Amino acid sequence: MNVERVVEQIVALPPDWHGAGSLKPGVLKAMARHGQGVDLRCTAETGSGKSSLLFSHLARRHLVFAMDDGNGSVRRVQDSPLLQSGVVEFIEGPTQQTLPTYDFSEPLQMVMLDGPHGYPFPHLEYYYVYPHLAEGGVLIVDDIDIPSIYDMYRFLKRDDMFALIEVVHTTAFFRRTAAPVFNPLADGWWLQGYNKRKKIVDWNPLSVATALVPRSIRKALLRRLGT
Repeated sequence: MNVERVVEQIVALPPDWHGAGSLKPGVLKAMARHGQGVDLRCTAETGSGKSSLLFSHLARRHLVFAMDDGNGSVRRVQDSPLLQSGVVEFIEGPTQQTLPTYDFSEPLQMVMLDGPHGYPFPHLEYYYVYPHLAEGGVLIVDDIDIPSIYDMYRFLKRDDMFALIEVVHTTAFFRRTAAPVFNPLADGWWLQGYNKRKKIVDWNPLSVATALVPRSIRKALLRRLGT
């Protein structure tokens, strides 16, 4: 099936196609644009929905780490006639448990992070997938309007491994550069671009009290701190 036609059919599905919400049409079109003309041998995503249908037409093999949780996010995809059969592998369960134990057998050419959104779960997902993203591959981070995910977006913008391609609505698209993989078993925080910026917090007791403590109890706290 023609990808443009598939995108039209997926976009035509109702916004409440499943209970966990759906990607906006512009995001789906951007995914198709970045995926077409590229040999997507293996792709992956956390979360499931309209994106899963699209990935099944863009990639040779697609991994979905998700759980239905009663909202239809997995079952609706599995039952949809728009799902390309034989392409998608569903690894069901909390991504906090499934990703650490999954054996990635080949590099990933496109990854979408759209699983559980509470901190630190998107960051945990990133940790387990970033070493497998191939050079030139695309990392998609959804819902960057959530403050903790926006922090990750800001981090990635300054990281040597990634170059920002575009932001569509609240979804960011990054290109994996030729920079070496940051060692996932070491430290090296001082080597990361986000951490090379000038320190923005002065941690002396007076400044902490001034910045964080309500005026009504500031004097009592300062006396306790001995300042």
